[in-house]
Amino acid sequence: MSTETIITAAASGTWTLGDLTVNRIGFGAMRLPQTGEALVPNAVSRDRDQAVAVLRRAVELGVNHIDTAAFYFSPLRSANELINRALAPYADGLVISTKVGPARNPSGQWVEHARTPEELRGQVEENLRQLGRDHLDLVNLRVLGTDSVAERFGALAELREAGLIRHLGLSNVHPHQVAEARAIAPVVCVQNRYGIGIRPDHDAFVRECGEQGIAYVPFYAIAATGGQGGADGQADEEVLAVARAHGASPAQVRIAWTLHRGPHVLAIPGTGDPDHLAANVAAGALRLTGDELASLDALHARGA
Repeated sequence: MSTETIITAAASGTWTLGDLTVNRIGFGAMRLPQTGEALVPNAVSRDRDQAVAVLRRAVELGVNHIDTAAFYFSPLRSANELINRALAPYADGLVISTKVGPARNPSGQWVEHARTPEELRGQVEENLRQLGRDHLDLVNLRVLGTDSVAERFGALAELREAGLIRHLGLSNVHPHQVAEARAIAPVVCVQNRYGIGIRPDHDAFVRECGEQGIAYVPFYAIAATGGQGGADGQADEEVLAVARAHGASPAQVRIAWTLHRGPHVLAIPGTGDPDHLAANVAAGALRLTGDELASLDALHARGA
C-alpha cells in the first residue's frame, strides 16, 4: 500500500467520544519525548524541532485525537509541553486525552500510583498546566490490578462536574471495573493493551464495549510483545503475507486489523518519525479481505 498519495486520518472513519467526534486513527504521544525505549530514566531526549514538526504534521494529516500523559517525559522533554508548543492555540475539534494514576518522580523513576482524590486532582491540574488548558477533553483513569475503582473514578467524576474534565475513560481495566465506573459517571472509552496475538481472551470485552457505545483504544498494537520498547522487528508469516498483498508494512497491517475489530475501535500509534507517522495514518485506508481477516484472526487466537 503506497503512501505516496497523501492519505489522511479521515480515511479511517470516525467515532464519537461523548460529544466529541474523532477520526479513528489518532496519535499516541508516549514515544515523542525520547528516542528508544519510552518511560525509562535517562532516556535519550528527542530533538525538540523534530517532535514539534511531527505533531504539526499529524494534525495536517487529519489526526484530531492525541493521547498523552504528564508522566510521558524524558530528561529534557515532556509530551505535554511539546503538544503545547506545537499546537497551541488549539484548533476547534482537536481532542486531547490524557491519563492519571501512574506517577514518576523528576528523575524518571516510577513511584506509587495516585489513589486519593487530592492526588488525582493534583495530576489533573498538572496536565492542565502543562497543556495550557482550562479543561481536559478526556481523562482516563489508569488502573493497576482488579481492585475497586469507585473512589478514584468518583473523584474524577467530581472534577468533571466542576468543569475541569469533559469526559472520562478507563485504562488497563477489566469488565467489572467498567461496570462499576459506569454506575458513577459515563465512560466514553477503554484503553487496554490489545493487538494481533495480544490478549485474545479480551475479544468479548472489546465487543461488549462496542455494544455499550464505549470506544476501545488499544495501546502497543504495533509493538505487540515489544511493549514500551517498541516493535521487536519480528513479523509472523500471516502478517507478512497480508502486507505483501497490499504493498504495506507489517505495522500497517497490525493497525488495520485492530480497526477491523469494530467501528468503535480507535488506534493511537505513536512515533517521532515523520515517515512512520504518514504510514500509520495511511493504515486507516487499508481494507482487509475476509480471507485475510480469517488468517490474522487465527494467528490472534493462538496468542503471542
